[in-house]
Amino acid sequence: MRKTTFLLLLLTLLLAACGGKDRREEQIGAEELYAEAQKALNTSNYPRAVQLYRSLMVRFPFGRHAEQAMLDMGYAMYKGGQDDAAIDTLNRFLRTHPTHPNVDYAWYLKGLINYENTMIFLRRIMPDRAADRDQEAARQAFRDFQELIRRHPDSRYVPDARQRMVFLRNIMADYEIAVGEYYERRNAWVAALNRARYVIDNYPGAPATIEALQMMARAYENLDMPELAADTREVLEFNYADLIDDEKREGLLRRLWPFD
Repeated sequence: MRKTTFLLLLLTLLLAACGGKDRREEQIGAEELYAEAQKALNTSNYPRAVQLYRSLMVRFPFGRHAEQAMLDMGYAMYKGGQDDAAIDTLNRFLRTHPTHPNVDYAWYLKGLINYENTMIFLRRIMPDRAADRDQEAARQAFRDFQELIRRHPDSRYVPDARQRMVFLRNIMADYEIAVGEYYERRNAWVAALNRARYVIDNYPGAPATIEALQMMARAYENLDMPELAADTREVLEFNYADLIDDEKREGLLRRLWPFD
């Protein structure tokens, strides 16, 4: 009986505390509410930060803190592991506040979230399986960084975005080569040829260009086009003679990774 009474009292106190906290949020001004949200964010209490930012935007939708609160809420969601919700929030921010002083950061953060989804495999499996992964996150991250650079070429986030785009380009090119090799194993030479051409046309400068030219030559040979095969090999030897030997080429991770 005493134990039951104690538990009921404790529950009542907890509910009262929560209710008091909610009532306090409804009473304080925008500046103080934003400061509390920032405090929660800085102490890694991301659910609480999201709650406070959302409360601020509901109560003060046209105040000077509301715009920044939406951007900060996107970051808090990202840090709290809510990637989809973070991207939705950032998209809403970009639509409603396209002239905000920190709009370049919104584009960068969107790209970073998709980039890190691409990078998950590096924390879980060997990097030489990169080409086996779904590339949608990589393509979206590339587009986000590309949009950042197009719209805000002087942004401080551009140098980092460029480096990440190099990595993403190489990953996507390697993926296309892996698909082309799949077609080769099934003697689907036209499909393999198209994949190789796609790499050369869309990912200039990627290390996979060598594999793409080699694949094109093999495809032409198997399609009974010896002259085109010979021309392709000439291009390969002229441009990449010192890299054709696999032993002279760097490992996959080193070829892909553009950072110091």
